[in-house]
Formats: sequence, C-alpha cells, structure tokens
Amino acid sequence: MDSWPIGVFASVDAGLGVAWDVISDLKLPTIQLHAPHQEKRNRESAAAFRSQLDAMNVRCTAVFGGFEDESYADIPTVVRTVGLVPESTRHSRLKEMLEIADFSSWLGCDTVALHLGFIPHDPSADGYGDIVSVTQQLCDHCGQQDQFLHLETGQETAEGLIEFIQQVGRENLKINFDPANMILYGTGEPIEALMQVGQHVRSVHCKDGTWSDQPGVTWGAEVPLGQGDVGMEKYLQALKEIGYLGPLTIEREIPQDPERQRAEIAQAIELLTDLRSKILD
Repeated sequence: MDSWPIGVFASVDAGLGVAWDVISDLKLPTIQLHAPHQEKRNRESAAAFRSQLDAMNVRCTAVFGGFEDESYADIPTVVRTVGLVPESTRHSRLKEMLEIADFSSWLGCDTVALHLGFIPHDPSADGYGDIVSVTQQLCDHCGQQDQFLHLETGQETAEGLIEFIQQVGRENLKINFDPANMILYGTGEPIEALMQVGQHVRSVHCKDGTWSDQPGVTWGAEVPLGQGDVGMEKYLQALKEIGYLGPLTIEREIPQDPERQRAEIAQAIELLTDLRSKILD
C-alpha cells in the first residue's frame, strides 16, 4: 500500500463514524471501524463484512471498542463513564473488549483500539495498578492473536501516556494519535505531544479542533479539518519526521447531520491529498 493512504472512521450500527453504505461512495482504500453491536460480533457477520470490504477493495486497519453507557457530554462525565478506568464497569467492559478483539481477528484486522479513560497522573495513585493490570490482560489476549492494542490519545498528557505504556510493559501496546483530542481535552499542544510519543504511534486520526477558553475544564470545539488549531501541514510534517507513513484516517463526529458530514469529509480528503502530494513528493 502507498504511503499515507487516506481512510475514514466508519460504523456498521454503532459509534460516530460514517454509515457503512457511504464507504464505497468515498472510494478510499482504508477504514477504521467502530465495533458493531454485540449481536453482530460473530464469525458469520465478520465474514460477511470482510467480503463486502474485499468487494469494495477497502482494508480495515483498526476496530474500535466503545460502550453503550459511555458519555462524552462534558469532561467530568468522561472521567466517570469512559473506557476501562471506571471500576464499576471494568470487568464487563474487559469481557466486551475481548469479544471485540476476537471479532477483529475474524475480520482479518490486526488492531484493536479504544479510549481507555482518564488514567491517574501518578502511578502511585489508588487504582492505577488495577488499570495497568486490566490493560495487560487485554494486551495479552490480543497478543495471542498477533494483534496490537492502540490507546487513543486525548485524556492523558504525552508524559502520562508514555509512563503508562512503560508500566504496562507489553510490546503490542501502541498509540492511535488524535491531534484534535489533545486540544479538545486541553491535555497538550498536539505537535509537541506527537514528537514525544512518536515511537509508540502506530495509527492516527486526522481531526481538527479549537481550544476551550478553560482548557481541561470545558470542551474545546471540533471543527472541519484545516479550520482548527492543529495545523494540518505541520501535523503531516511531524508524522513524516517520526517515520509514520500509515493510513491517515479522517474522523468527523457529526452523525446527526450525515450530509454535512459527507461534505466535510470530502473537503478533508481533498486537503489531505494536496498536503500528501506536497510533503511526500
């Protein structure tokens, strides 16, 4: 596959990606897929999805886990509800992620990803070791199937994420770098963060955002690619500098307005195509 193939975050029936039937219209070579609802996470559905992707000449590069009782309403709600960090739901969500890893394997995809949640900054904090342990269990299950586990950036600083990866100590634990999330959550300047975590980056999102007037307290705003504070040309230059040449996966989270979503994704494809040509040629 050529360097920096452009992709899109997609969905069968869950999550915020573009609808399944839009994939062929976009004529992109790669997707990341939000895991479908549980009743479709079986061998038969995986085989059917895989056949459809093969017919469209599209490769699924990661399957993202998510949980129905998560909420991104505001940052405090994310802290309480997202990922494997909340203790009350951790066991059931680990079970679900193991199922998602199996589904991903049947789909022929070697990468599972998720938002882990807000990891405590201090490794000596109460509960930190338990979060390390559950991540190790998920990594080990993935490893048995020659899969990688990617943690999406956003809720941690670059330093905190590096520390956590070192604490987990698994070779198949990597990063899905989302530059806009660093801005939306107020956790760090994205280009600087990318250079810090670069050796661990194995997949990326292309998404843009603007800073909140209270970073880390209230949300920033997601905006169309190229209209925010990331600086897409600098972002791609930084990706080239760290040696990342994998898929550039567009994520635009406005499923309530699918026509606008498709129009903005089309604009994003044009922007990334132009920048790719400028930077790599």
